[in-house]
Amino acid sequence: MRTLLKPICLLLFPIASFGQKTIFPGSPDINTSRLKSERTLFTIYYVKGTTWTNKGTYTNDVTILGNELKLVTDYKDEKNERYKKRTSVANATTLEPLSYKSEGTKSILELSFGANITGKNHFLNGDKDKQISMKPAGKFVDFNVAELLFTTLPLDVGYKATIREFYYVNNPDSILSNYIIKDVKSYIHRSPKTGNHETWLVSVLEEESGAVYTYIIDKKDHRIWQREMPAGGGITEVCVNEELDYQPIAARFDKELSLQQLEKGNSVITGTAFARDHGRSKVAVVNINRAQYAPKGTVVSIIPNSDYLEEWKAVNKKIAKKNKLPQVPIDPNVSDCIRKTTVYDDKGHFEFTNLMPGEYILITTFGYTHQYSYSYYAGTSYLMHPSGAVLSSNNVYNTANASTGATAEIEMKVRIRKDGDKVDVDLKDVR
Repeated sequence: MRTLLKPICLLLFPIASFGQKTIFPGSPDINTSRLKSERTLFTIYYVKGTTWTNKGTYTNDVTILGNELKLVTDYKDEKNERYKKRTSVANATTLEPLSYKSEGTKSILELSFGANITGKNHFLNGDKDKQISMKPAGKFVDFNVAELLFTTLPLDVGYKATIREFYYVNNPDSILSNYIIKDVKSYIHRSPKTGNHETWLVSVLEEESGAVYTYIIDKKDHRIWQREMPAGGGITEVCVNEELDYQPIAARFDKELSLQQLEKGNSVITGTAFARDHGRSKVAVVNINRAQYAPKGTVVSIIPNSDYLEEWKAVNKKIAKKNKLPQVPIDPNVSDCIRKTTVYDDKGHFEFTNLMPGEYILITTFGYTHQYSYSYYAGTSYLMHPSGAVLSSNNVYNTANASTGATAEIEMKVRIRKDGDKVDVDLKDVR
């Protein structure tokens, strides 16, 4: 049976593989001109049903120098307790592997690729290093570089290919596994930052395990937007591109300069924070023109104004009008350049010192009681003739007093013109 079975299998294999091209380093389908030096950040989620759980991040740092491509992949868990760093070096034109290094919490693996694969596995617990020497059959790509290879291919509807990947494990010594592109379809991917993008939906079968990976790859710039893979127990691991290159604000925030403005000067801003009511339309306000001071302990914040902050506010105002995309998050360094003080008495007074010349933004929020009187319709009075005929009628209005809780939200720009100036301001909310 076995003697007869083997020739039959050999006859069937070419038929089953018909139309399935094999991609290897140097294959004409690989277009490495699409690759560039860049850094990409992915957030890793475990998804089960409608529940998304953040499991950490990984970054891909690609550096292309001359004829070498270096890819450094850093994995960190959600608690920043575990990590794994993988460094792959390959030929920048063919993607032929040259070296590989994996650094984790338990061991460090180093490999050199050539006619033979040599290297060692160094164990951090003190166990003896394991020397490595092997000679896999045929050409292959380093598994760590394989995702970059996918982005270089001439993807199209129905495109199919087989990519042979090398992945080292302790036992057996090595695995050469086929990754088969089973299907490619058009897909519209929606980014929460930049909207809709035309992409390829690429299904990849890992032949060794039977797992199916799904990649979303942009048709224009060939970036990987998302990768999905089974994680066991009905869980899907989804890795989402965080678009580090998304920079809708041209100006950059200068943290060092902002800190100097708050600490290296001799100027002072003093002020009074209060709310003031004025009558509006048909409402007669009882406490008109009476200041209601911010309570003692109210926080007042100051930050140096900058081109970055002005542009950030303008961009988000424009986005809010269209109501299609989420607003641009502020540079996280801004929070380090906000100084706070508190109102120190019952008259709303506050002070900032050590300021350099420049423009500043003052911000505060506090609650107060808005008291007012209003008129309301109470009925109609009639002038009657003795005969009972209505001669005229007038609406009757009464007045009443009321109060309501109100919140003052105040933002004000203040300019210091020269060092040593003392500027006094009214930080007020006028209704």
